[in-house]
Order: sequence, then structure tokens, then C-alpha cells
Amino acid sequence: MTDKKFIYLDNNATTKVDEKVVEAMLPYFSQYYGNPSSIYDFAGKSANVIKESREIIKDFMGANSQKEIIFTASGSESANTAIRGILNADRSKNHLITTKVEHPCVLNVYKQLEKEGYNVTYAGVNSSGELNTEEIYESVNDKTALVSCMYANNETGVIFPVEEIAEKVKSKNKDTKVFVDAVQAAGKINLDVKNTQIDMMGISGHKFHAPKGVGALYVKSSVLFNPLIIGGHQENGRRAGTENVAFIAGLAKAALLAQDYLKYESTKVKELRDKLENGLLSRVYSARLNSASRTRVPNTTNIGFEYVEGELILLNMNDAGICASSGSACTSGSLDPSHVLKAMGIPFTALHGSIRFSLSRYTTDEEIDYALEVIPGIIEKLNNISPFQQELKELRQRKGIYSK
Repeated sequence: MTDKKFIYLDNNATTKVDEKVVEAMLPYFSQYYGNPSSIYDFAGKSANVIKESREIIKDFMGANSQKEIIFTASGSESANTAIRGILNADRSKNHLITTKVEHPCVLNVYKQLEKEGYNVTYAGVNSSGELNTEEIYESVNDKTALVSCMYANNETGVIFPVEEIAEKVKSKNKDTKVFVDAVQAAGKINLDVKNTQIDMMGISGHKFHAPKGVGALYVKSSVLFNPLIIGGHQENGRRAGTENVAFIAGLAKAALLAQDYLKYESTKVKELRDKLENGLLSRVYSARLNSASRTRVPNTTNIGFEYVEGELILLNMNDAGICASSGSACTSGSLDPSHVLKAMGIPFTALHGSIRFSLSRYTTDEEIDYALEVIPGIIEKLNNISPFQQELKELRQRKGIYSK
């Protein structure tokens, strides 16, 4: 039995762990396995690699001090720690602001906080997925405890002006804290929090070729917050639990490699993304570009195929060995259309048939050529069995394509 050919275009869901990252991790599973909190020499290697890794992640995120970096188990934990940590430290304010297109690890926390009595403002986006920042600024008041905003959207790739947002929020209320979910930005664009008004920023390793199960949270040294996980003294008392030494070492190695590949991301990966995007739009008459903003991370595109179901597209692509997504991996089990695309006002005709393609530095020209060879045929096949034949005919005619 031969292995099935597959083309992986779902890197916003997770990424391949770089072999160099695996090599960096291996010694800490069986050779240097001491508990980093122990005082004997054997544990020193574990403690030292955590210290070295914290320095690397400090530089990767552009922080001022190692003390501003907390290692976590995921982007979700980083977000929950930041949001809950701020609110638990100061319960005098009950107003929060976020956006309608946040990842569930932020959005669902805010929905839960509403049930707990907080007032939440949800800022919208335009049809290109760009944030209506004025809604944020106008909503800030003396009761606003926290503003949460993602750096790059996981479904469209659109980059939000988080530095400008933080600056304007602080100019209106200097005590309001700003948390940025940078999970989809890390490794794709440069991060530099030290010269911003951002108070907290979270990242997740498995989005830039580190393993699943490790992340980091930047907390500005002047910010006071209560830890989410209480127990031992680890992470300077801000996140209890024995550190995941091997995975932390892997996160640091992945961060070093990501910095080396930033130019490649902005050139070759973007070139391949554009090749796929333009190829599908030119070859499939029912295709529309959902992520139309020019300000995007270089690896992501979101394309809607009108009058067909996204699940059918994904199943047929899977049969052809192509991996992609109809939205966030954290909501892929739901039959509901993407909350991001709904907030953008994507027409119902394309809402259920929208596919996110996300590339990485491992994506090749040959893989994109194969995708462009196969996907148009899949969509044509599905168009032929769609119950919306009249609508598809009218769509072809509007685009100057007449069926036989």
C-alpha cells in the first residue's frame, strides 16, 4: 500500500514541526530530564534552557525583559490568562471591548464574561475584513477595563493596526489595558511590543513550526494581573506547573528559525499565495475573493465558491489529497457559517462555500500547480450537481461566460 499524495494548505490550523526544532527538543526528553525547579546540578540543564529560551522569545516578541515572558501551553491559555488576569486584579471596571472576528479563544471568553455581568462592545469589520477602528475608539470610557484585538485574522489573514489601536485607546483612557492575540502573526511578520502601548500579547508555537502544546504570553512589566493557574512558584509565580522543558526549547528554536525566514515569508510564500489566489479566481467563474484587503499576512487567502457547500469542496479536495479549511480549526466541527465572514457581510451564496488556504515555507510551486490543476475541476463537478442551476447560469452570464 502506497502513501496517499497530499498537499497541505491549512497552515493556519497547524504547521509541520521543523526537523531542527525536533532536534532541539530531543535531549530534554531522556538525557536532561531534571525538574527545572530542583536545586541539584542535574536539573541545571533544564533550568538553563528555559532561561535561554525566555531570552530568545523576549527578542522574538520585542519585549524589554525576560521577566515579561510567561510560557504557556497554548494561544488559548495565553488569551485566557491575559483577559482573566487583568479583570481579576481589578474588579472596579465592567466595560470591555473586542471585535466581532476574534478567534474563539477570545470571543468565547468575552461571551462568558457577559454572562458574568460585564458590558461588552464588539467592533465590526468592513467587506474586506478590515477593522472599523473608530468603533473601538468611540467606545472607550472610564469604565473600560480591557480591549482585546487580534493582530492578524486567522480566516482572512487581514492585519489589524494594533499598535495604533493601543496608542489611541491609551490616549483616551490610560488605565485601559490592551491585549493582542498575535497567534496568526507570529512567524509571518515582525513583532516588536517594546515600542508600543500594548500591555499583553499571546503567541502559539504550533503556528510557526514548533510543536502543539506550547505558547507564550508577554505581559508588560508595569501591568499587574492575577495568575490563571495557581500552585507553585514557576514562571515567577504567574503560571504554576512544572515547565514543559522540551517544548519550550522547541518554541525557542522555532522562533529563531522564523526570524530567519521572515523575508522568505514576505516574498516566496506570498508569491505562491498570490499564484494560487489569482489562478483560482481566473479559472473558476463562481469564485470570489473574501480576503480582499491588501494588508494581509503573506500566506493566507480566503475564497468563496458560490452556490456550493464548503464541506463538499473539502471532502472532494481531500479525495484529491489537498488539505484546506472552511474556517478556524477550533470551529470546524460546527455546521454554522464562519462568524468572521458573516461579520464581513459575505453574501449568503458564498458564505457556506468559502475555503481558507494557508501556506507555509514548506509549500512548493509544484503543490500550487497541482492545486490549480485539480480544484477548478472539483468546483465544476459540484456546480453541475448544485440545486442552484439557474443562479449559476445567471452568474456565468454576468461574467460573460455562456454555457453551451
